[in-house]
Formats: sequence, C-alpha cells, structure tokens
Amino acid sequence: MKKTIITTGIVIAAAFIALFVFNRMTTKKPDESLFAEVSKGKFEVVVSTTGELVAENSVDIMGPAFGQGNDVRSTNVRITDLIAEGTEVKKGDYVGSLDKTELDNEVKNIRERITEMEQQLEMQILDTAVQLNNIRDQITNQIHSVEEAEIRVKNSKYESPMVQRDAEIDYEQAQRVLDQLMRSYELRKAQTKVNILNRRMFLTRMQRRLADYESTLAQFTITAPANGMIIYYKNRFGTKRKVGQSINVIDRIVATIPDLTTMLSKVFVSEVEINKVAKGMPVTITVDAFPNNSYTGKVISIANIGEKLPNTDSKVFEVMIRVDGTDLNLRPSMTTNNKILINSYDDVTYIPLECVHTGPDSVPVVYTKSGLRQPVKLGDTNDKHVIIEEGLEEGTTIYIEIPEGAEKFRVAK
Repeated sequence: MKKTIITTGIVIAAAFIALFVFNRMTTKKPDESLFAEVSKGKFEVVVSTTGELVAENSVDIMGPAFGQGNDVRSTNVRITDLIAEGTEVKKGDYVGSLDKTELDNEVKNIRERITEMEQQLEMQILDTAVQLNNIRDQITNQIHSVEEAEIRVKNSKYESPMVQRDAEIDYEQAQRVLDQLMRSYELRKAQTKVNILNRRMFLTRMQRRLADYESTLAQFTITAPANGMIIYYKNRFGTKRKVGQSINVIDRIVATIPDLTTMLSKVFVSEVEINKVAKGMPVTITVDAFPNNSYTGKVISIANIGEKLPNTDSKVFEVMIRVDGTDLNLRPSMTTNNKILINSYDDVTYIPLECVHTGPDSVPVVYTKSGLRQPVKLGDTNDKHVIIEEGLEEGTTIYIEIPEGAEKFRVAK
C-alpha cells in the first residue's frame, strides 16, 4: 500500500513538471510581438512586381495574306484546329487549319463563272465567224454585180444616152453597195476583235482570281515557318488565340515560335511608382516554376503611356526586363517575381515602417521600450522599412504600435 502511494506521487509530480515545461515552451511573453529592434546595415529600395516571361524575339506564324497582292477579300476567318501549345515542331510541320467554307463557296462560284465565260467566248467566236463569212459572201456577190454593171456600161455606149445613163447609175449603185459592204466588214471585224479581246481579258482576270483564291486556300493549312516550340498568340487584352477564334486582314497571327535564348520579363508598374524606375536598373528575378533559382536582369524599356488592365481601375505602365544569360528551361507565360533595385545604401540605420508615428506637432516619432517618445529624421523607404537619418541608435528596442499611456512617455532631448 505504501509502495503504491509513493508511485502515484511520483507520477503526479512528473505530470506537473511536464505541464510546466510545456507551458514555458509554448507561451510567449505577452509583449514580445509589440517591439522591434533598430537595425543597421545594407538597405535596398526596390519596386516589387509580378510579371510573365516573353521571348524577346519570335517568329510569327501567319494566316493567309488577304488582299496583299491578290484579289482575295475576307473579313474574319475562324481557326478550326490548332496543335497543343508547347508542341515542338520543325519547319513545314502542321500547326493548324482555318475554316475554308467561305472561300470554298467563292471558288465554286468563280469556277462556274469561268465555265460560263468560256462558253460565251466560244459562242461569240463562232457567231462572229458566221457573220463575217456571210458578209464576205455578200461582198463576193456584190463584186459580181459591180462587174456585171460595168459590162453593161461598156455595152451601152452604142445605145441612146438615156440607156447609157441608166447603166452608169446601176454601176455606181452597185459600187456604193460594195463599198458599204467592205466598210461594214472591216467595222464588224474590228468590233469583233475588241469584243473578243475584252471577253478574253475578263476571262483571264477571273482565272487569275481563281488562282489567287486557290493559292490562298492552300494557306488555310497552317505550317511552321521555322523549328521551335508553338506558343499561342496573345492579343492586346492578354487573351490567347485558340480554336474557335478568328484572324483577319489586320491581325493575321495564328501562333508564334519564340527564341528561347533571350527572354524578357514583362511587368506592369503602378503610376505611383513608375517615376522611380529607369532604364538600366538591375533586377532580381525569380520564377514560380523554379523557386530555387534566381536570375538577374536589367530594365530595357518603359512605356510612355499608362493603361488599364482588365478588372482594374488604376493605371499601370508596361516595363520590359531582359533576363541575363540563357536558360532553355524558361518558357513564355511563366510567372515571374521581380525586384527592381531603385537605390542601395551600404551602412544605414533603419526600422519597420509601422514603427513610425506622427507626433502632436506632425513630427515623426517612435516610442522606445525605455519610455521615450523619440523624434526621428526619416530617409528613403522601401516596401517594409525606412531609413532613420537621425534620432536612433542600432539595437534600440522600439514599439511597433503606439503603446498604452503614450502621453506619459518622456520626449527625448
């Protein structure tokens, strides 16, 4: 019995000790999160923004060249098939196809029109040949009539003057009819030549149009112009061009083949921070797909005009950053995190931004753990910290938020 009581006491004591140790390990000081410490060292001012990778150079895969050196006219042509984005292709490989319905119908109409025009031309040539042959027969007959009239004139020289005159009149009339027939023949021949020439010209034009349409239709099967990876084209709203969407005479790009040896990070900087950014500024870049890798780059271009992105009200400016070196694992559209280095200080004193408060006289102050309300002179800032040019020493413990009873804190001299 005595042994059981001793054992029970040991167990209870052990439980109390374990509970005490656990409480000490898991319980923080109640005011530990209220303070920060003044730091000293390197301080960087950066503009942080997300973006996406794009290739600096790429080959556009184009649809048919409507109206450029040909008679083909079309407004919008729908994409009916497109191979998967990211597919590796070689020059000449199949990429996709466009809806041929409209042009197929037009080609059918043109062919029917050409057949009709060829038949009309053939009929006109035959009709003209018959008409000219009839006129030539009439001319031949009229030549005989003129010859007969001429003979009568010669024979009438022994007749009375009246008979002679009648013979001369018949001859003159026969000659005039012959002259008229000759002129009519030449005129009809000239008219026929012009008409046939015009018909042949229209026929040739229609045949050329058919050739343009057939050549354009051949371009409705899209092939790769170079070796590389297929990337879907994005319009100015950031929407990828896929099956079911359309191209037109102004915007004929179906997809692109990027040059992966030189990549850019395209970012958008707010109008509040854009004045801080300048060409040539260094950038540290990370890619969500490779979180353990870090890249460097430089700002190469800044848009002069701001724009509104979809579903946003504030204006932003497009900034392009060239990624240093080549990493063929990087792909267009990968998400990037970019830190544009605006300024760098080697050895300065700084504190968290939330530690700075406004005093009664609008002078920035901080509250120290030692009970002082310390006026400070602020320097440059980044997204989390601010440089303290005067008023604090490294290692000083300060309040993050205005403490209770702040009005009782002594003003530092």
